Amino acid sequence: MITKIISVIVFLVSIQAFNNPVFFEKYKHSPYRVYHYKEYYRLVTSGFLHGSWVHLLVNLFVFWQFGDFVENYIFYGIFGKTIGGILYILLVLLSIVAGNIPSTLKYKNNPHYGSIGLSGAVSAILFSYVLVNPWSKIYLYAIIPIYTIVAAVLYLVYSQWASKNSNDGIDHSAHFYGALFGLVYTIAVYPKIVLFFLDRLKELPF
Repeated sequence: MITKIISVIVFLVSIQAFNNPVFFEKYKHSPYRVYHYKEYYRLVTSGFLHGSWVHLLVNLFVFWQFGDFVENYIFYGIFGKTIGGILYILLVLLSIVAGNIPSTLKYKNNPHYGSIGLSGAVSAILFSYVLVNPWSKIYLYAIIPIYTIVAAVLYLVYSQWASKNSNDGIDHSAHFYGALFGLVYTIAVYPKIVLFFLDRLKELPF
């Protein structure tokens, strides 16, 4: 339920931002304004904004697909609905913040830099999912089957490389650190999941 509610909120807020440039500018991630004007709310609100329909729908599709499983199977399944719900909401919100912090430090003196999107949280959800389903398959570009653990490792490697070498305007560091946060957070709240992951990892599908 929480995944669905967050998805609806992100959808509605993004639609509002599509049609209201002032709203968009006020709530996007601006490292300069976060650092110099202490507008810390941007570290969270930027995750609810998107730059295009494609950006919005792709993020929501992945978030809904994996988030619903992580919410129900991991957090509700282990901690129950009340505590599990709180921990899951914290995962989503804190992963957005964690994804934005590196670019805040890097671009704090650049008033022209900005970023948006739920990608930090999506990455966190994906890596939390990998801990319980390393050998499930996802389809790259909806065509190419790939194991989630392989996709996760490649995703980390690419995000780290792109954060240093790419000039495509995408905050790849948010993807990288959001993913790492999701991994560390899930292990921190339930350390036994590491043993579960290792057991599942031994179940080679080939």
